Amino acid sequence: TRDIAARLGLSPAAMYPHYRSKEELLFAISFEGHTRCIELLRHADPTESSPGERLHAVVHAFTAWHATHHARGRVVQYELTALSPEHYHAILGLRRDISRIIKRIVVAGVDDGSFVVPDVEGVNLAINSLCVDVCRWFPGGGFTDPEAVADLYAELTLRLVGCSGTP
Repeated sequence: TRDIAARLGLSPAAMYPHYRSKEELLFAISFEGHTRCIELLRHADPTESSPGERLHAVVHAFTAWHATHHARGRVVQYELTALSPEHYHAILGLRRDISRIIKRIVVAGVDDGSFVVPDVEGVNLAINSLCVDVCRWFPGGGFTDPEAVADLYAELTLRLVGCSGTP
């Protein structure tokens, strides 16, 4: 709370008129982070393109966000257990929306034959996990450029779905 207040140029006490508790502040941060990711993925998805191009673009954007905003991403993605049950369920709804964006692309690729996957749900979970987990370790493992890790993960995801052809 002190770090957040300092970044906003406020005293820690000045935060509480805006947020009744640390949990409410965490919810606001998490809600904003998830909402921005949904907007980012919708904007990144070239819906008129092939499923391979769409998946590549969406995974690239999702991974790059988590690398670029790795500190915020860790809070948004890994502090959910500190939320109240009501706030936790609201965030889970947003996470499902994110997952649906990716799943629709995977299903489109399976339906048109450009993807070969053994289990759509499992592959969708793997893709989401791959993108989100970047914020836990980035920068590291030789990666310091968000674009480099986003390029790699977008390519790995196409291999994961057995994409035929190039995106």
